[in-house]
Amino acid sequence: MAVLVTGGTGFIGSHTCVELLESGNEIVVMDNFSNSCPEVLDRVKKMTGKDFAFYEADLLDEAALDKIFAENKIDSVVHFAGYKAVGESVAKPLEYYENNVVGSINLFKAMRKAGTKKLVFSSSATVYGIPETVPITEDFPLSAINPYGATKLMIEDILRDMAHADSSWCIALLRYFNPIGAHDSGLIGEDPNGIPNNLLPYVAQVASGRLPYLNVYGDDYDTPDGTGVRDYIHVVDLAKGHLNALDKVDKVTGCHAYNLGTGTGYSVLDIVKAFEKACGKEIPYKIAPRRPGDAAVCYSDPAFAKKELGWTAKLDLDKMCQSMWHFTLQNPNGIGK
Repeated sequence: MAVLVTGGTGFIGSHTCVELLESGNEIVVMDNFSNSCPEVLDRVKKMTGKDFAFYEADLLDEAALDKIFAENKIDSVVHFAGYKAVGESVAKPLEYYENNVVGSINLFKAMRKAGTKKLVFSSSATVYGIPETVPITEDFPLSAINPYGATKLMIEDILRDMAHADSSWCIALLRYFNPIGAHDSGLIGEDPNGIPNNLLPYVAQVASGRLPYLNVYGDDYDTPDGTGVRDYIHVVDLAKGHLNALDKVDKVTGCHAYNLGTGTGYSVLDIVKAFEKACGKEIPYKIAPRRPGDAAVCYSDPAFAKKELGWTAKLDLDKMCQSMWHFTLQNPNGIGK
């Protein structure tokens, strides 16, 4: 029996594929390469020494989904596929709702038809909106302040309703905080198409000379250095959390949410300093106006994931930055470019 990984060539998806393969799982991967490239598949095979089935397919293509389930014995699904840029979601809300929500519904319908009811869903800390206090626990009020966050929250609501209607569903909602870093091999890492939306790949491209400077959005927050504070987690730690979640859905029915973070907040300038240490260069930056909807401070309480999943993050900020710089040096223009 195999694990279907949707969006398996993306940043978090590719690292999770490596962890799944190295722990002895059989996987089937699907992706449409909207924010990744085919070479990732070869690199995952090289890293693990293992082969796997791959389908270039889109979640909006119901026939393609039915074909994947018909041709493979799929026991469980890890669902990463979706658009993920907050700013783009504000500019293109219809595209985000169609791709993320309709695509997910198509996947869940195909799973139901095939009798596959074990699911780990790639959710996000954006479902907490702007929290009134920190650290954030799983029972905090849920809200969304942009279309991207709204799609994650809608999908969570759909999954909760599905589990309520049919008690045989086994669903883990993994609410990520801020994944950064790269695999130690330097073969896979965060490699977005176009100008990065996330902080660390932007910093790395400044350090490598691909971009002239970093924009720091706001230096007047109520934080130690005035810049926004977030919970950054190494992508390998995050990937391993999916294996723990798959073990959980093997044993427990219902729909349950878990925060995956370190429980420690770092500011934007903390990240800049840590990356300067990793690369041995100064990172030029300019202060820009705050972005609408950005919280001053956002970090997790990961205690529930430790208690229920037996999972904790182990890799520190220095390791996150060192691994990202190693990946950048190995792939100065990105993967396959």
